[in-house]
Amino acid sequence: MLLGKRFQAFVDSSPVSVMIQGTLERTLAATDLDQLFERTAEIQYCRKLLFSDCVRIMSDVVFRIEPSVGSWFNEYGESLDVCLQTVYPKLQGIEPAVAAEMVRATAKELAAARRAMGSLPRSLLSGYRVRVLDGTHLAGTEHRIFELRRLAAAALPGQALLMYDPRLDLIDEVFPCEDAYTQERTLCQHVIDCVNRGELIIADSAYCTTNFLFGLAARPAFFVVRQHKLNVRWESTGKRKRAGTDEHGRAVYQQPVHLIHPDTGEVIVARRVSVRLTKPDKNGNSELFVFTNVPTADADAVKILSLYADRWKIETAIQHLKCDLRCEIDTLGYPKAALFGMCVALLAYNMVSLVKGALRVVWGREFIEEELSMYYLTLNVSKVTSGMLIAIPEKDWSIFRKMTIEQFASTLVELAGHLPTHKYQKQKRRPKKKPPKKISAKKHRHVSTARIIA
Repeated sequence: MLLGKRFQAFVDSSPVSVMIQGTLERTLAATDLDQLFERTAEIQYCRKLLFSDCVRIMSDVVFRIEPSVGSWFNEYGESLDVCLQTVYPKLQGIEPAVAAEMVRATAKELAAARRAMGSLPRSLLSGYRVRVLDGTHLAGTEHRIFELRRLAAAALPGQALLMYDPRLDLIDEVFPCEDAYTQERTLCQHVIDCVNRGELIIADSAYCTTNFLFGLAARPAFFVVRQHKLNVRWESTGKRKRAGTDEHGRAVYQQPVHLIHPDTGEVIVARRVSVRLTKPDKNGNSELFVFTNVPTADADAVKILSLYADRWKIETAIQHLKCDLRCEIDTLGYPKAALFGMCVALLAYNMVSLVKGALRVVWGREFIEEELSMYYLTLNVSKVTSGMLIAIPEKDWSIFRKMTIEQFASTLVELAGHLPTHKYQKQKRRPKKKPPKKISAKKHRHVSTARIIA
């Protein structure tokens, strides 16, 4: 191992903390972040408080090492040549484009390291790079801003579209928007611009629009998108035929269709794949319809529905962001600050995914997907990191920045071999029992627990 003796105690007791901190040191090198800011920012500029300082503060909050920005400043503020009143305006002014570029640039570095580890899962569809598109709205914040104090309604600081690579388990693109009421579909042009030739995009019905589907086809790229009843004009060009049975035993159908652009008359040759649902969805639909322009020779109708079902993986990623990491910091009410916090959380998620990739190489896919608890993993990192940074000087961590991609990947895999797996296993619950019918509290609003037990 390339690491020195100072690391050994932590390698033995908490290798995950060393892996996360080493990835942070490599990915969030101050000079690289500040250069990214200089070439991306249009309005904001840096003086004493650098962009890299803001990322360092927010990463500790996202990983729950510190509960808030103010708490971080109380603990480490002496390392900065500014006061707390300087930090908040800086966070409030970080442009969403800068935060998005930070996620994009770091995802490329992490993707290269993940590929260097080997043992990648198979692509969801052979010959295609599959990416999943979905959106998320940030939860309401505290009403600290003067203009919000008279309002009782939840204050939503923004939203974002995310592009997720399920094979690498990385969120490699984010499109933040400060207005939480903006229609998600109006942000789709930014998505089209980042799609490469031959990629396959999987999305829900919110993105089934004429401009989005025809924009993808013009790249040219492919799509598997749930049909929206109103947004796309289509015509059948053949009979609807049974095309097989899915894994749940349900009959799957498909029919050839033309998607028609209402303004230009342009046509996309596509398929309309369908399956009857076991029970109606939340909108009352009893049948699921999916549009796709993937050739039948590359994916039959059953495979298309399986691909659409795999979009749940991005929902799982978003759940980890909200539960295990702090992507929604309720004390940051200004939209730019809240979106910056979310982008740092996306970056943190990608780092954890790289660590999980190293663990997968050593311990196997089944352990990662079925037994590894993200809650216990992030909890251990938050407990150990502060003491570890005191015990190991900052200069010693620079070794991670000096490694080649191959050395960095092999070091993470070697560290993964020291994992005490019993510490990070999920506590699986038994099936829930039906609760007993409760006795009304109209007559007796409280009881004595001791007397009831007796």
